[in-house]
Amino acid sequence: MLLSPPDNRPRRKQLQIGSLSLDSQIVQAALSGYSDLPMRVMARRFGASYTLCEVMLDQFLTRVGNSQRNLARLAIADEEHPVGGQLMGANPDDFAPASRRLVEAGFDCIDINFGCPVKKVLGRCRGGYLLSTPDTALEIVSRVREAVPAKLPVTLKMRRGIDDSQDSEDKFFTIFDGAFSRGVSAITVHGRSVVQRYNGPSDWDFLATVKRHAGNRIVLGSGDLFSAQACLRMLAHTGVDGVTIARGAIGNPWIFKHTQDLLNGSPEENIQPPRIFSQRDVLAEHFRLAVKLNGEQLAGRTMRKFAIKYAKLHPDSLDVRNAFIAAKNSHEWQGVLSKYYCKDGPGKDPSNEIDETIEE
Repeated sequence: MLLSPPDNRPRRKQLQIGSLSLDSQIVQAALSGYSDLPMRVMARRFGASYTLCEVMLDQFLTRVGNSQRNLARLAIADEEHPVGGQLMGANPDDFAPASRRLVEAGFDCIDINFGCPVKKVLGRCRGGYLLSTPDTALEIVSRVREAVPAKLPVTLKMRRGIDDSQDSEDKFFTIFDGAFSRGVSAITVHGRSVVQRYNGPSDWDFLATVKRHAGNRIVLGSGDLFSAQACLRMLAHTGVDGVTIARGAIGNPWIFKHTQDLLNGSPEENIQPPRIFSQRDVLAEHFRLAVKLNGEQLAGRTMRKFAIKYAKLHPDSLDVRNAFIAAKNSHEWQGVLSKYYCKDGPGKDPSNEIDETIEE
């Protein structure tokens, strides 16, 4: 699907989330196991106006130790502000101390996850499960808002309900309206239900209904944003105030620049996959940031999942993917770059190769 003619397409605008003034409406979503400091920094450098840390359990935050690995999850770079910390849990009593821990760590916003569809999360009454229990969900919102300083915004991540039933939709709007009345500054809505997980398309018509219902309250949209063109189509189709890019940003920070370029009026034909030398430079910097945060041994392991996604941009994606999987240290990582990224050339569009196993 082509975008609307240039004079009708959405344009870049400032987004206000409570006290946070963002220079555009393009946000990097929280991604479990992915949106750590290095990924967030790369997203910010490429144009994300705001990023969210990977979701953290309330119980983890109240018991976090001083190991390098634990502290790395709370690490924030000076250059990435504003940045949000996302909370998930089941017991309202645990949310206040966990929220205060995120504030102490330096996060500029506290986001509450009522959207995760993972089976083990639902089985522990967390994430998307809370969409079935409005009273508990809203009690959690109240506890967080009371615990967080008034100058820091509290936000919410939801799916469009547990399932397609009218009861599920009614509970969605009970939580949606109740959260705003309790002081939430913005709500992100994913267009799939919890039971749907990632099967089938995200329901952008529902997002449009939600935004019409919300009026001037801030609503961000999520789901099926794997290209800059898709981000603009969501903005145009739904009227949401901003979009949160999740799986589409893993191994592809260029999606933020491309989206910003389109919002600034750049012709669609100018949006091309990054060239090989650009990929090489970003891969090297992402790895450097990971080593700085985690140490070389752990960085070598954690970067494999990112490298698999970066490889989709390379013309020889399968060979590059396998080479990165085999790399165990900086020397071997540099060897992959030297072998496969030594000659410049056009990249490949990764948006047609979507991984359904990654949880937002």
